[in-house]
Amino acid sequence: MAEDAPIKAEALRSFVAQALGSQGVPDDDAASVATLMVEADVYGYATHGVFRLRQYLARLAGGGCNPKANVSVAHETAATAVIDGDDGLGHLAMVAARDLAMEKARAAGIGWVGVRRGNHAGPLALYVRPQAEAGLLGMAAAVGSANHVPPYGGSDLLLGTNPIAFSAPSDGADPFVFDMATTVAAMGKIKTLLQQGQPMPEGWMVGRDGKPLTDPGRKSEGFLLPIGGPKGFGLSVAIGLMAGVLNDAAFGSDVVDFTNDTTSATNTGQFVMALDPAAFGITDFGERAERVFDEMRASQPLPGHDTVRLPGDGKTAAAQGRIDQGLILKPALRRDLEALTAEYGLDASFT
Repeated sequence: MAEDAPIKAEALRSFVAQALGSQGVPDDDAASVATLMVEADVYGYATHGVFRLRQYLARLAGGGCNPKANVSVAHETAATAVIDGDDGLGHLAMVAARDLAMEKARAAGIGWVGVRRGNHAGPLALYVRPQAEAGLLGMAAAVGSANHVPPYGGSDLLLGTNPIAFSAPSDGADPFVFDMATTVAAMGKIKTLLQQGQPMPEGWMVGRDGKPLTDPGRKSEGFLLPIGGPKGFGLSVAIGLMAGVLNDAAFGSDVVDFTNDTTSATNTGQFVMALDPAAFGITDFGERAERVFDEMRASQPLPGHDTVRLPGDGKTAAAQGRIDQGLILKPALRRDLEALTAEYGLDASFT
C-alpha cells in the first residue's frame, strides 16, 4: 500500500491494541489506550498519538511501565480525589481521573482529581473535551515526562513542557478546547521533525551558549524556551506544584526521562478538573459563550491575517472527516510502525 494511503481508524486501533497486548497489557486496557491514542490522531494531535507507540512499548518492555496496573482511588473527599496509576499506562489513570472529576462536578459543582504514579498519557485535550461535550468546563495539567527547561535565568534542566488545557461548552459546532505546552514548542513536535528529517524553527530551543538550535538531532545539547520568558516559567512551576507536589508525584530533579530511561517508574503527576456552570446559577453557559465567540470571529482581520478562530474551531468536522476517509500518517511514522511489527512480532495488515 502507498505510504500516503489512508488508514481506517479502527484498523489502526486494532494494531495499537495488539502491540500493547504483546507486552502483557490486558485486552480491555489495551483497547482503551489504543482508542485514546488513535483519538489523538483523529483530532489532529499527531505528536501525542500513535507516534508515541514506540516509547510506550519500550517502557513496557523495559519494566518502567506496569502492563497490569491496578488503577485505584488513593484519597477522596466530596469534591476531590487522588488516583494512583500503579505505574501503568498513563491513559488509564487519566481517564479514571477525568470520569471521577465529572461525576463529582455533577454532585458537588466541582471535581478536582489528581494523579500520582502515572505515565505519559497523550494530549490533555482528551481529558477536557468530554467535559465541554457534557456541558461542563474542564481543565487538566501535567508535569512533563522529562525535564527540558531550566528555571528562568538558570541552566539546570529542572522543568518539563508542563502542559495545560481548558475546555468549555458552546452552542456552536465546536466546544472551546485549548491545549498548550508552557514552552514555545512541545518536545513531541521536535521529535516529529527529527523523525521526518526536518529542521525546527529558530526560537524553539537554544544551546548552552545561548545561540539558537535548529537541528532536532542536537536537542540534547540545549533546552526548550518557555513561552513569554519568566511568565511561562512561573506558569510551569505553578503546574508542577498542582500536578506534582500536591499529588505526591515527581517534580524538579525527581522527574524521570521516560524516553531515555525505560526501566524506572516515572511517578508522573497530573490533574483533571470539571466544573458545572449550574453550580453558579448559570444554565445557558453554552449560549452565552457562543455569542461572545461569534463576536470574536466577526472581528475584522488585520492585513495578512485569516479570519479569527477560537481554539477548537473546526476540530469536530476535521475529526469526522478523518474517521470517514481514514488517517494519513506521515511516511516516517508509517515506516516506524512497520518496523515495530518486525521488532515485536505483530500483524501489520493495517498497512
